Amino acid sequence: MGIEALYQTFLDSTGISIDTRTISDGNIFFALKGPNFDGHQYINNAIDSGAKAVVIDDKNYVSNAYNYFLVNNVELTLQQLATYHRQKLGLKILAITGSNGKTTTKELCKSVLESSFNIGYTKGNLNNHLGVPLTLLSFTENTEIGIVEMGANHQGEIKLLCEIAQPDFGIITNIGSAHLEGFGGIEGVIKGKSEMYTFLKENEKVIFYNKSDNTLIKLIADYPNTISYDQNTCSKNNVNTKYLSLNYKHIEIKTNMFGDFNRINVAAALTIGAFFDVDLTIMVNGIEGYIPTNHRSQIIEKDNIQYYLDAYNANPSSMKASIDAFMKKGRTENKILILGDMLELGETSIEAHQNLIDQVVKLNPRKIYLVGKEFLKCNLNSTLIQHHPDVHALKMQFLKYPIPEKTEVLIKGSRGVALEKLLID
Repeated sequence: MGIEALYQTFLDSTGISIDTRTISDGNIFFALKGPNFDGHQYINNAIDSGAKAVVIDDKNYVSNAYNYFLVNNVELTLQQLATYHRQKLGLKILAITGSNGKTTTKELCKSVLESSFNIGYTKGNLNNHLGVPLTLLSFTENTEIGIVEMGANHQGEIKLLCEIAQPDFGIITNIGSAHLEGFGGIEGVIKGKSEMYTFLKENEKVIFYNKSDNTLIKLIADYPNTISYDQNTCSKNNVNTKYLSLNYKHIEIKTNMFGDFNRINVAAALTIGAFFDVDLTIMVNGIEGYIPTNHRSQIIEKDNIQYYLDAYNANPSSMKASIDAFMKKGRTENKILILGDMLELGETSIEAHQNLIDQVVKLNPRKIYLVGKEFLKCNLNSTLIQHHPDVHALKMQFLKYPIPEKTEVLIKGSRGVALEKLLID
């Protein structure tokens, strides 16, 4: 069955589904296969829930009982349909990747642009080989700019995502020590993330980049079609406030985020907004209107304790940035660090965790709570440190010995540790 026939059915549908638990009436169901599941087994559930058609690659599920598209590979067809749709719409695509800050930068770009353009964007964590196609297929003929986040933990993934989305503009926020295990070390990370630059260069598209980042500068080389920014794009206000306050073109911007590490993310969003000729006041309002969610750069007041929640992900560079920002304000003896394992660091894991421990002990906070198996492999010989195997164990600790009121607490760790559960009663 050709992609055009499937596309015409898609245009007459209510969207795409790859999960019968969330399918909507009129959706096209793609029967994807994985290591532990086969979507073909749920076709009847999809039809009962109102699926308009199903896409299959197993002849055993051909039936006159429902409208089907038999293809060679369901996953590949989903990706091809997304690319076809993107080409038909003819909209502009901004792609964003990076080791740290890509989701925050995506959200800030959305906030800056959405008052001037009809924006489509990546929602949640739909940033992989399935999420990017679903994001593209959510865009409509009214979408003027699509903001597509791209995540990866292996070489070749960003290349694939760029081939699917075909971005007109791209930004790599930074390249750091994240997913080292999958990428095969830092050189593998650099090679993998730079696949976006390779695509943009080969297709003569626009690259936004941080000109103070030496790694990115080397990857840019002499490519002319670039727009740069850096920390000086917006300067930091030296005011004693828990939220990040900035100056941009002599205008004060009061954000709802903590940490100077977010300044470069704001600078990127402002630079992109200016490129698209967004009014200065609108850009400022967009930055100020952004409220962090999903456990990123959030400040939460609970039981007269101020929590700085930044627990969506963690690697050595993001850990350092969050801890430095947290420890700079206020009295160190009033601060508690709750740190979860940094996952997917491969052979460097023990060294990275030990380096982190040695650094935070020198900062002399009130207490350091470490959570996870990786930290347990390290030397924890400090009276400041208390280790717990998981979040549940630490919650039990706090039930017996609550955190004192008027304390400031940083919660930072990898997604798999789920430290945000500490704030759920």
